[in-house]
Amino acid sequence: MKLRSLSMSFIVCRAYTLVLVAWCLCVGVGSIALATGKANADSQSGSGSSTVDVTEWEVEEVDLVELNHFVDEDGREVFRQVIFYDWSKTDRRFHVRGWRLIKDESQLPLRRWKPARYEIRWHENASCRQVNASQLRETWTQQDPERVNRAFLPEDQRIPLFAKQKDSGVR
Repeated sequence: MKLRSLSMSFIVCRAYTLVLVAWCLCVGVGSIALATGKANADSQSGSGSSTVDVTEWEVEEVDLVELNHFVDEDGREVFRQVIFYDWSKTDRRFHVRGWRLIKDESQLPLRRWKPARYEIRWHENASCRQVNASQLRETWTQQDPERVNRAFLPEDQRIPLFAKQKDSGVR
């Protein structure tokens, strides 16, 4: 009976660890040490370096994100992209703010429930970026929707998705 009790405890502990790891991956925690509270002693005292890797995310909001599958004439997928749109009240249509090629599954939009939104995250150079949208549409097309939208709003008139870094004056 004692052996069975120990094995059940091991299974429960193992399941808890897997749930904790999954939670850390979902919320984007850079280190399991942060979730378990096992940062090194120097970080708790406020001096020295920390083993906890906390990343600052640049966050932007848009009205709509489109997951577009560009396909060839035989219906084979050529590439996937996410296109970010804002609603124009004056033109009564969506205008593109930016787009991004999907390079791997981790860059696909995720559904978040509290608060309700779609979230896209990626790393670009030294920046961590996140875009939130209240709506998502998924399309399969043989023409690029971002290029089609240029007829309504040229690229140079778009509102940038992320504000450009201010020039620090140091060269």
